[in-house]
Amino acid sequence: MSSEIFSRSAYNGSKNFSQNDIQTANATGFGAAADDYAERGIDLNEQLIINKPATYFFRMNGEAMLEAGIYPGDILIVDRSLKAVSGKIIVAALNGSLLVRRYKENQNNYWLEPANKRFADITLDKHVPLKLWGVVTCVIHIIDPILIAFNASKK
Repeated sequence: MSSEIFSRSAYNGSKNFSQNDIQTANATGFGAAADDYAERGIDLNEQLIINKPATYFFRMNGEAMLEAGIYPGDILIVDRSLKAVSGKIIVAALNGSLLVRRYKENQNNYWLEPANKRFADITLDKHVPLKLWGVVTCVIHIIDPILIAFNASKK
């Protein structure tokens, strides 16, 4: 703040003066008691994203991860900077398709495991052209039909 604000009165004698002309005043002249306890709003970027430049949103388009709570139409937050370790849900490019699966490995093997009994594990070896695309950190599952319809109208 400039020192000019402190050296003169906010009221300059004009009949056009209003409470809005004083930056910190409210209608009663006193702050509310709860103002000391007011919190800022929740910023979902702050809460859900670890590395912003490496984070992408991805819409699930399949049923391979139903038992993990990931449904068709859900929005996945995917961080490309995180290392895929055994047990993490990942997005991988395999044979020209993007797949969401749980990455599994042991001493000699690694594979992609679905969370739906209707799908089979995908065993991987050095000859399978797998490109790890990122680690799924969050799932946004919309449940209100109004929001589902709102998003569908944007397509």
